[in-house]
Amino acid sequence: MSTHVFRAVLLFALLPATTPAQGPADERAEKIGELLAAYHDLGQFNGSALVADGGQLVLKKGYGLANMEWQVPNSPDTRFRLGSITKQFTAALVLQQVAKGKLRLDGRLSDYLPDYRKDTGEKVTLHHLLTHTSGIPSYTSGPDIVEIGRDPHEVAEFVKTYCSGDLQFDPGSRFTYNNSGYFLLGAILEKTTGQRYERLLQESILDPLGMKDTGYDHHETVLARRAAGYEKSLTGGYRNAGYLDMSVPYAAGSLFSTVEDLFRWDQALYGEAVLSATSKGVMFKPFLQHYAYGWTVSTAAADGPDAGATLIGHEGGINGFNTLLLRLVDRHGLIVLLNNTGGAPLSRMAAGIRAILAGKDYPRPRRSIAEAIAPVFLESGPAAGAARYRELKAADPEAYDFTEPVLNNLGYRLMAEGKLPEAIEVFKLNVEAYPAAANTYDSLGEAYLKAGQKDLAIVNYRRSLELNKDNKNAADALKKLQ
Repeated sequence: MSTHVFRAVLLFALLPATTPAQGPADERAEKIGELLAAYHDLGQFNGSALVADGGQLVLKKGYGLANMEWQVPNSPDTRFRLGSITKQFTAALVLQQVAKGKLRLDGRLSDYLPDYRKDTGEKVTLHHLLTHTSGIPSYTSGPDIVEIGRDPHEVAEFVKTYCSGDLQFDPGSRFTYNNSGYFLLGAILEKTTGQRYERLLQESILDPLGMKDTGYDHHETVLARRAAGYEKSLTGGYRNAGYLDMSVPYAAGSLFSTVEDLFRWDQALYGEAVLSATSKGVMFKPFLQHYAYGWTVSTAAADGPDAGATLIGHEGGINGFNTLLLRLVDRHGLIVLLNNTGGAPLSRMAAGIRAILAGKDYPRPRRSIAEAIAPVFLESGPAAGAARYRELKAADPEAYDFTEPVLNNLGYRLMAEGKLPEAIEVFKLNVEAYPAAANTYDSLGEAYLKAGQKDLAIVNYRRSLELNKDNKNAADALKKLQ
């Protein structure tokens, strides 16, 4: 599925961590710095990082370049686009208006946007929008998102054109990550308060907290210390990320910030400068798929370094950037990773940092198998690329990251470049390596469908649905095909 393109998971070799959980901050900082440097050396992280524990800074540092053309380094005060980390700020604004009695969480969409279509608007509540359970189609899932993103849009016009589709399921019955929901929340905030979203955010959160390096990004603004966004090319090296008008991500993903400002935000959430204790209790209550209001709230795995710990966080991805903010509330800790080359394995990096903070073994990254075989696929074709993959896997399986998402990401990147035979071969390799993973068959089915091979697409979508009966992408594709 295309939603997994930027969710690469790395395979690791464990290294011993000798720092005790309560050891000096500088020892933990050294180990965390070494880990992040290892990711950077492999081209898997280029950005800024901040780690805190017990409310105190352990590390804040930049890695790589904020601007490659001018060789400007990243630093703790470099401003990055945040992508979907924006959603937690939108959720906080909504809860502020709820506390003032201007909005109700059980209020209907049509109560606040009277021009919205009644048949849908009377079924969807603010709670549904906040928790990605509305059933409204997400505008970022459509095939024309690239074209949509090139031009500026007024909020009301965008809502009518791109956020008013037929419901995909009954509101509240299912979780499907949805940018339309948070765009609609921004529109509701503007309609209710009479202020533009950007101004409301500035006056209600950013100014009171002294977050001077955070704001709504505008392409035309000359913004000091702004990182440029880049993407890795399949043949190696980087290229500038595609243009995106920031009126499109809007309340779902338009903000920029720094690691230092996000630390201020984290610290404020322990007090009541932004939200009351009651409002925070509502914000951090998880619903379907562990999603609360603008945050994912989960418990650390039993086999992890901090088993049973409460993890509150969110990731973001937007042209040329991917980001992570993870609150370790049991220990008053924080991990912020902001990357300006797209597709960095931030969740795995955060897992390593969590291990170091807990005084446990921590993993180091391996080189991506995708980087080793992509040039072969491009230069010599599918058969040669597949042969190189098998050769490397047989010769030294510990030298590369062979995990399922790595190949899945490569397959979609090849599809985006119009290399369908190569993409199909990569997805077939992934099915071969991970025959019990529903996502591998879903991705192969999508590639076959794009290539016009409908019978093979049906076979793979069916297999994906057998392995995961909740795979809506496969179910919808099969309905259309049959």
